[in-house]
Formats: sequence, structure tokens, C-alpha cells
Amino acid sequence: MTKMTRFLMSASAAMALAAPAMAQDHSFRFQSSDPSGNPNFVLQQGWAADVAEKSGGRIAIDLLPVESIVAHNETQDAIATGILDGHVTDLSYFSGRDPAFGLMGNPVGAWSDPEQMLDFVENGGGAELLNQIMNPYGLQFIGATTPGLEALVSAVPLDGVDDLAGVKIRAPEGLVQSVFAAAGASPVNLPGSEVFTSLDKKVIDAADYSVFSTNQAQGLNEVAPHPVYPGFHSMPLVEISMNKEKWDALPEDLQQVMTQSVRDFARVQVAALAEADAAAVAEAEAGGTITVHDWSDEERTKFRGIAMGEWEKVAGQSPAAQQVYDALTAYLTEKGLVQ
Repeated sequence: MTKMTRFLMSASAAMALAAPAMAQDHSFRFQSSDPSGNPNFVLQQGWAADVAEKSGGRIAIDLLPVESIVAHNETQDAIATGILDGHVTDLSYFSGRDPAFGLMGNPVGAWSDPEQMLDFVENGGGAELLNQIMNPYGLQFIGATTPGLEALVSAVPLDGVDDLAGVKIRAPEGLVQSVFAAAGASPVNLPGSEVFTSLDKKVIDAADYSVFSTNQAQGLNEVAPHPVYPGFHSMPLVEISMNKEKWDALPEDLQQVMTQSVRDFARVQVAALAEADAAAVAEAEAGGTITVHDWSDEERTKFRGIAMGEWEKVAGQSPAAQQVYDALTAYLTEKGLVQ
């Protein structure tokens, strides 16, 4: 039995046992940025049930799928005005409000492992900084998780930064494109629906798409048999936040329950992802036609150094973005992840 299965079984049992008492204390409505049935949404439902168990039924969270009440990029305002109580969502969706959210939500090239990001948030001042930025908007940041470090799909061998020179790579507009361009690649803007065909027809050489297990399941590694794994570029921060006034009204012990539940949930999600990716890598390598490339620490550090030059440009766009830049670079320097 996997960790994810045990977590979901325990959470389901907790939900059934605690349901009669839930409405007696604190009932909250949260919206996710994932659709119903999506593996991440299923895990998030497990988190909501885990909160019920840890709080002894004193907190009930009704978790809704994406777009149930408002659009995915409107949940901040909906929480501030009381339409929603909280959300589970990609922080970078709100970069239009302040570039600080985009830089914190996905600082391209910063992380080589989910635990690095989680440690920055939990122990490196990230959570305090996010609340400093979010509180004026009426939100309280509770904690972070991540769907994982994305692999890079590639039809050509890529073993380091120098190999990116001239590579036509599908990447979303914004920071991801600017970092790849700074590293010598030639970014191309394509919707996700066109990635497979574009790789197959050699319109592009590589693609920023998703985690290894998703890429493998969708056949991308078959048409682009040189994936880079673990990835080195993109890992979104998924925030769990709620209305600040409602947070402040919670007793301290329930605030602690909420905070700890998110920390526990993050490890469950990361473990589930690692398990799925490991199985997908084994499947890919067993076929004999796919070569998995793992960049050295030196090459990852080199790419991170290039990315920092692009982060600095974003930092100049707002005082909050500068704070994020300063905190990120200080943490990475302290941990020896940049030179």
C-alpha cells in the first residue's frame, strides 16, 4: 500500500467520522485551481479530510474544483470579499496584480528538489514574506505544496546549459521564456495541445510541459526520447491561503492544526509524485529507446545563475518583487545553491 493510498483511506475515514460534528465550529469553502477527478484535486480532498481529523471535527472544509464559483485567477478577490473562504492554487496566477506573486510562485531555475522550496517557505522566511505581501489584500498564507519539479521533454540530448544553444523550446510567455532565452535557447509560444504534434513534426526540439509521469503517460517521451529528469527549470508553488479575518478568528490551536496539516499534505503530494515518476522512469528506460538525462549540480547551478539575472529584472518591477528577490537569493546563497 502506497503512502498516498494510506493517506486517502485515512482521510476518507476521518471525513465520514467527523461529518456530523463539522458544522458546529468552523465551516469554510475553498476553491482549487484543479478540476474534479484530477489526481492533485483528489489529494487536496484528502487534505480537507485530514484537517477534519486533526481538528477533531471542529473545522469543515468544502473543497470545490476550479471555476466552481469564480475563475481561477479571481480567487484572491473572492476570498477578500467573502465569496470564498480560501483557495488551493498556483501563486503565479496573480502576477498581474504584483510581479512578486509570479517570482515567488515559480522562480524558474531556483529549485532542484521540492524539499528546497518547502524549506525556504517553512524555515527560510518565505511564509512570513508571503503574509507580508498577502495580508494587505485580505489573505492569510497558511502553507505551500507543489505538484513537483517538471521534467524537460527533449528530442535532442541536453546534458548542460551549453546544449541549450539554439534549441527551439516550447515555453510559456513570461519568466520561463526569458530565462530560456538568456540561456541561449529559442523559446516558442505554443498551447499545450500542440506540443506532441510539434515535437513529432520537428517544429520544436524540446518543451516545458509537465512532470515526467505525465509526459510518459501522454507519449511525449516516445517522440522526444531525451528527457531531462529530474528537471532543472520549473516547479510551481501551490499556496493554501484563506480570508485573514476568518483566520484571525480561529483559536490558536486550530491555526496550528491548519498549518501542520498543509505541511503534512505537501509531503504526501511530493511522495506521491516521486512514486509516480520513479515508476514512469523505470518504464521509459525498460523500453530501451528513451535516454534519461540528469544534469550535474554544476550545470544546475550554472542555469540558476543565468535565471537570477532575469529574476533581477522582475525584482525592479515592484517593491514586493524586490523583497522576494532578496529573500530568494539570500536563501540560495546560504544553502550553497548559487555561487
